[in-house]
Amino acid sequence: MALDQAVPTQRSGATKETLEDYTLRFAPRSYRRWSPAVVGASALGGMAYMADFSIGAGIGLTHGTSNALLAILFAAAIILVTGFPLAYYGARYNIDLDLITRGSGFGYYGSVLTSVIFASFTFIFFALEGSIMAQGLRYGLGMPLWLGYLVSTLVIIPLVIYGMKALAKLQTWTNPLWLVLIVAPIGYLVIADPGSVERFLSYKSGVDVAAVMLGAGVCLSLMAQIGEQIDYLRFMPPKTEANKRSWWISVIAAGPGWVFFGAAKQIIGVFLAVYILDAVGATAAVEPIEQFTGALKQMMPLWLVVPLALLLVVLSQVKINVTNAYSGSLAWTNSVTRVTRRYPGRLVFVVVNLAFALILMEADMFSFLNNLLSFYSNCAIAWVVTVATDIMVNKYLLGLSPKQPEFRRGMLYGFNPVGLTAFLASSGISIAIYFGAFGSGVQPFSPVAAVVIALALTPLMAIVTRGRYYLRRTDDGIDEPMLDEDGNPSGKRYTCQVCEQSYERPDVLASAQGGVICSLCLSTDRTGKHVLPAQAS
Repeated sequence: MALDQAVPTQRSGATKETLEDYTLRFAPRSYRRWSPAVVGASALGGMAYMADFSIGAGIGLTHGTSNALLAILFAAAIILVTGFPLAYYGARYNIDLDLITRGSGFGYYGSVLTSVIFASFTFIFFALEGSIMAQGLRYGLGMPLWLGYLVSTLVIIPLVIYGMKALAKLQTWTNPLWLVLIVAPIGYLVIADPGSVERFLSYKSGVDVAAVMLGAGVCLSLMAQIGEQIDYLRFMPPKTEANKRSWWISVIAAGPGWVFFGAAKQIIGVFLAVYILDAVGATAAVEPIEQFTGALKQMMPLWLVVPLALLLVVLSQVKINVTNAYSGSLAWTNSVTRVTRRYPGRLVFVVVNLAFALILMEADMFSFLNNLLSFYSNCAIAWVVTVATDIMVNKYLLGLSPKQPEFRRGMLYGFNPVGLTAFLASSGISIAIYFGAFGSGVQPFSPVAAVVIALALTPLMAIVTRGRYYLRRTDDGIDEPMLDEDGNPSGKRYTCQVCEQSYERPDVLASAQGGVICSLCLSTDRTGKHVLPAQAS
């Protein structure tokens, strides 16, 4: 069916839904009415996930406190540096990480690969958080794990279907309670039992470089979290002289700054695991419900301990898993729409993503958490470092990649060898190292290899190709500038000739049939008749 024959469906279904949360689209300024502080607080609400406590505990109990601290800080430094350019582009140009990736070395279809990787990140972490919630329900209510997994999945669906408006309210309203439940027991332990800090610092003392790298590999699997932060940051208001200070604070804190909260939680996880180790054993010490129950027992009556620990776990799981479900549905929708040129609807993939997560939970993925994350980290690192390097080096230092991001079909080549080569080489070689293909001596260094290879190959490929495969066209057929006088995306509106809806300048381009077409209608043009011809290079 030709695109113009499917106009009624496009207008009643895809248009209505994408205008709620701007799936696959630039987020227009007419929708972005929140202040920088509200957007930043909403993005940081996703930091409530409990997996960090388990990750830190697992690293600490395996390798010791000294190695765990070095691993956590090493990974945090890399995540901070690579996350900054991605967060800036998402907030400044109001697009998600997939749209950024398209124009940063991967091409229109090439970024489908990284969208699938990001989608897998969201359901892996949904499964981790769902497992932690199920552990809490078993501990507090005696609920069987299999039923806890199902409950932790189903409770998210009604919360995530409404997009950014509902998520912003949920995260903002629950942040203060969550912070009190986390900070109060830790602060009490440190003050009431100073020896707990000494026991924590002295646990399996000594530094081993291989152990540090193995621990860092687990932590670096969280690098893809920046994609979920950007799903909020793309709704930042335009940066102006009046709000630039709060704008920058919110972007940095809620963008790359998420890693400060993540690293702090991992360190707390080590501390709590060491604190309760003798009482519960190594297996239970990595479970957040056990960790916080052990801490809360020291400061309040026993009858209050389990309800508060359960409240913390459930609240944390809901706060992060609405984000996991939301971001995962966006990633799947992006991929499927480009490949099939049909818009199936984001809500379909909310269910798909949660189904994958439920399968992982029922397969008891929590028991092999660190191994799974160590393997996955190689792919996440390769993707994020490649895109970050393209922005920092190819765009700003070499000038071979266009500074202004492009995501629209017809403006980009389908595949760009710059990012694809760097990503595939980085992930492939680092995975081979992880599985011992180059010997046990270098096996722990697979995350470092992923960083170095992506960092080196991304500019090298841009130089070799002379940047020829970034833009298929430099003119989108509309005279109006893309940016306003402040460098923000223009708010001038145009009517799409296909769906007959009004969109802002960055979301439209000229149709080869004449008139203007929006980016989603062009993506679902199965005949290709609206795609502008390539320009001679």
